[in-house]
Amino acid sequence: MKYNFDELLNRENTGSLKYDLRNKIFGKSDVIPMWVADMDFRTPYFIVDALKKCTDNQIFGYFLFDKSYYESIINWIKRHHQWEIKQDWISFSPGVVPSLSLLVLAFTQPGDKIIIQPPVYPPFFFTIKDNNRQVVENPLLLENGRFKMDFGNLEDKLKDAKMLILSNPHNPGGTVWKKEELKKLGELCLKHKVLVVTDEIHSDLVFKPNKFVPLASISEEIANITIALMAPSKTFNMAGLSSSSVIISNPKLKARFDEIMHTIHVGLGNMFGIAATEAAYNNGDEWLKQLLNYIAGNIDFVEKFLKERIPQIKMMRPEGTYLIWLDCRDLNLDSDELSRFFIEKANIGMNFGESFGTGGEGFMRMNVACPRITLANALNQLLSAFNC
Repeated sequence: MKYNFDELLNRENTGSLKYDLRNKIFGKSDVIPMWVADMDFRTPYFIVDALKKCTDNQIFGYFLFDKSYYESIINWIKRHHQWEIKQDWISFSPGVVPSLSLLVLAFTQPGDKIIIQPPVYPPFFFTIKDNNRQVVENPLLLENGRFKMDFGNLEDKLKDAKMLILSNPHNPGGTVWKKEELKKLGELCLKHKVLVVTDEIHSDLVFKPNKFVPLASISEEIANITIALMAPSKTFNMAGLSSSSVIISNPKLKARFDEIMHTIHVGLGNMFGIAATEAAYNNGDEWLKQLLNYIAGNIDFVEKFLKERIPQIKMMRPEGTYLIWLDCRDLNLDSDELSRFFIEKANIGMNFGESFGTGGEGFMRMNVACPRITLANALNQLLSAFNC
């Protein structure tokens, strides 16, 4: 079946955070929203059909996690990432961010040091600080249009840290960490007995010839100190259904995580999210193939437009995700001026680089998971603002 990613959908007044929160975030309600990481594409029909089937019974009581649910996750990961996992490694969680907070509570104590590598997804900071742990930054290095880990400084910081949180593929930069990079990271964390939590929510959204490698797939030793967070929400545009997986092969770590899930009582799940997850993983291969082709076309479109018309804004080409990290430093605008340029002059709502921490100054994050006409309109507004 051919999916139509050019279809324009009206999401206003639907309770969409991306659309209906614009006035609060940007001070105006008509900016083109290219901020929150969800897609402006229709969720595929096989997920909608699964949700409709849930409503047919007209009873929404307590339910069980069927074996078929776990098998859908196991088979998807094997097909797409060549990683063979087992059912007893998988724990349900309502989302990656709740999982991060629960893992911080489960495996660290107040005051413990947790390493992150900015610029990075803002909830990494919040889940550490809100739980009274210390954020230790190991800023990434930007070299030749790609982020790299600063392993020299990292080893010093690992000596008294309890946990490291990794973003792979990286948000906001779109870097898909190579196997050699992950192996080196894993070995350093093994050496210093540091637990690694890896946010792999964008793992399905990787463009050829790049290849996503699950950190825990590299070796049994590295797997023993790794906790992987995965979900269908980015891939299939179903973030509002609150369904994700925490994958832990180490039985002691798994037992501890399940214990805190039981203590807080957030592991019951939502029957709609579970049904959608199973439908997505069992039927989503062709959808994903077409989606990646379309998003790659959008990325090409942005790259060509900027190079030809606004070379002062440089695009860091993502190896994965539908997020583009824009280097706006050559515009020579301070933070307030950059904000006014995008919101007031260009009428576009993006994420400001500073919100991603150290290294984000002068950058903007652009979500290109939208119909190409929407993208073209945004870029033309950007050009008009630039030429004013």
